[in-house]
Amino acid sequence: MEYIENEFLKIGVDKSGAQLSSVFDKKNGREVLWNADKTFWGRHAPVLFPIVGKVRNNTYTYQGKQYSLGQHGFARDMDFTLVSKTDNEIVFSLKSNSETFKVYPFDFELIIKHKIEDNKVRVFWKVVNTGSDTMYFSIGGHPAFNVPALGTSDSKEDYYLHFEGKSAVSYKLLDPAEGTVDNSSVYKLATDNGYYRIKESMFDNDALIFDEYEVDKVSLCYSDKTPYITLDAKGFPSFGIWSATKKNAPFICLEPWIGRADDKGFDGSLEQKYKEQKLASGAIFEADYTIAVF
Repeated sequence: MEYIENEFLKIGVDKSGAQLSSVFDKKNGREVLWNADKTFWGRHAPVLFPIVGKVRNNTYTYQGKQYSLGQHGFARDMDFTLVSKTDNEIVFSLKSNSETFKVYPFDFELIIKHKIEDNKVRVFWKVVNTGSDTMYFSIGGHPAFNVPALGTSDSKEDYYLHFEGKSAVSYKLLDPAEGTVDNSSVYKLATDNGYYRIKESMFDNDALIFDEYEVDKVSLCYSDKTPYITLDAKGFPSFGIWSATKKNAPFICLEPWIGRADDKGFDGSLEQKYKEQKLASGAIFEADYTIAVF
């Protein structure tokens, strides 16, 4: 684990998956990132690459060849190499290799940087196409936050989600058989001036999926509606909100995505996936999101 800190935060990043594994709030003396207790969910904040969610039947097709790839891809389970570390940032890198080629036919370098700025953690992604062919990919974040906050007597259902400026937001659910996105039904969360009180039952059918750039900034708020965590992923096309299904798990994930799981019944090729990213040979893709701790 590599650590950096300032007067507000101390964060830890693990070389395994280049995963943000600790966000310690020094002002309030508590950890805000989920502890990866396997009883509920054994991860902190994995990066999802080169897919987000599931490909249908855990297989996808590219140029007529079929590949097997598990949920959320392989980056979260691979060791990254430390590139650099300063007082306020940590940079890790993962390069394509013989193992990745078995499931993903592209040369790449994935660079992940975590930077602290006052009370904020900024997460930067850089994807470099190091091959001679156009590459296709999705990428996403999956950070989980302690809800309720440690050291409080509140329950999870005392907290609110805040969708700034939204009187209502539309979402989709996953098809339980395929684990893919069911576009046949669209649901609405009606808010009170942007606030929606969390209900444990809202996760009974897995994640809530917000598409088409409708949601790219979400706050977790205390019972008095003051902010606890804000995740800002301006310009990201999709966003997921999730907690472990029917476990009353003491965390909530705020998930910014560029690309996502296949649509239900999808039988196209990799480049036809929803919001799939296209990167020319030698080109660089960059994106970032911010976690603010209050």
